[in-house]
Amino acid sequence: MFSSFSRRHFAKLAGLAALGLTASPTEAAESKAKQGKDRHAPAPFPKDFVWGTATSSYQIEGAVKEDGRGPSIWDTFSHTPGKIGDGTNGDRANEHYHRYKEDVRLIKDLGVKAYRFSIAWPRVFPEGTGKPNPKGLDFYNRLLDELLANGIEPYATLYHWDLPQALQDKVGGWQSSETSKAFAEYSGYVAERLSDRVKYFFTLNEAGRFLNFGYGWGIDAPGLKLPTAELNQARHHTVLGHGLAVQAIRASARKGTKVGIAENIAACVPAFATPEHIRATEMATRELNAGFLGVILEGKYTDGFLAYSGKDAPKFTADELKIIGSKNDFVGLNIYAPQFYIAASDKKPGWSVLPFPASFPHMNSEWLRIGPEVIYWAPRLAAKVWNIENIFITENGTSSEDKLTADGKVNDLDRISFLRNYLLQLQRATAEGVPVRGYFLWSLMDNFEWIFGFEKRFGVYHVDFETQARVPKLSAAFYRDVVAKNAIGV
Repeated sequence: MFSSFSRRHFAKLAGLAALGLTASPTEAAESKAKQGKDRHAPAPFPKDFVWGTATSSYQIEGAVKEDGRGPSIWDTFSHTPGKIGDGTNGDRANEHYHRYKEDVRLIKDLGVKAYRFSIAWPRVFPEGTGKPNPKGLDFYNRLLDELLANGIEPYATLYHWDLPQALQDKVGGWQSSETSKAFAEYSGYVAERLSDRVKYFFTLNEAGRFLNFGYGWGIDAPGLKLPTAELNQARHHTVLGHGLAVQAIRASARKGTKVGIAENIAACVPAFATPEHIRATEMATRELNAGFLGVILEGKYTDGFLAYSGKDAPKFTADELKIIGSKNDFVGLNIYAPQFYIAASDKKPGWSVLPFPASFPHMNSEWLRIGPEVIYWAPRLAAKVWNIENIFITENGTSSEDKLTADGKVNDLDRISFLRNYLLQLQRATAEGVPVRGYFLWSLMDNFEWIFGFEKRFGVYHVDFETQARVPKLSAAFYRDVVAKNAIGV
């Protein structure tokens, strides 16, 4: 019987069932009522929950040679043949530098009240340090004024990967503590001049990405493949730069200014939710994040990290650890996909990483595995492991094929499905008291997606990179509805 029962037969029956044709109207109504009665949806998001969207400077601004901006490592890298998938670069990108007023209207149309953007270090200090460029900061003054005039609170990121090329050339970028000091100088300068309107500053964005991919594996700018010992030392200089920047911001910014980091946490999920697997996942979360989040939030490297690194461990002083461990007012977590599923183990260290089966589902980007539960577990575990009181989901979203229809629309149902399921898990987290204070959708609009160029589209606004026309996708309407309701319906 089942050998002749095709998928087409199954789909036909499923369709009839959806129309209620396999049961009488009375039976269907009773079933629906029962389902509604048994359904337990999480409470809505907290009343003061911050809804926002996000971008970064190199990915959208363009105007790379205007008003005194110096070159960044991504300008150099993207112009190196073979480094970007579609052979493009960020020279023009979304022309946000000139179209920022139009883009602020897009943000406002989403109904969100917050916008996370990044400041291009080489616009403000073209050489990375030394003499600042007033015209560079002028752009961000104009942007801030436009945001505030439209009722949108700015959240500024000071480093989203566009290191001034001069620092890479002179001292090797993050290979040197001179870059850590230069970053603090730049951060204090910006905070002093913008904290009258910016209350939240993020220091570094995704150190785990730009350091490993850029200095360890040669995938991102500046394209280096350092030996492990040198990579670990560069990692140490990166977190030192964060700590020095925190101190500089506190010394220079207006009273009440908040500062923290945005990191792509090594997101661990228990294989399933039994006490032993949850405890194992807590241990794994601490150890797998020891090189960045851990040392920042604990002010020390774990014994496991130092033992694993052995002779390749970074060299550091007690004073440096104290600087690195400077208090953060909040922690931003960039969460896309589960990176590790964890099971308890009776062998040291008490946990094991489970392999992903080949059939594990993923989105348009193959690295983006679909695991909505990660946005529940990652902040829950981080809050528990490091006693964090304020968490922002600083990035979450997905790429999609985003094909334009004949009438110029984008019906990105896959993105809507992704967001619905992830946000429902986030709503579950906040309903259980996990201290997530806000969510920033990545991204406002399609942009230069690093090594993929313009091939991968993450925006809720479609961008024609020839005409620069912005068109809202169906997901923009979906997100607007979530923001308006402050909840995900089920």
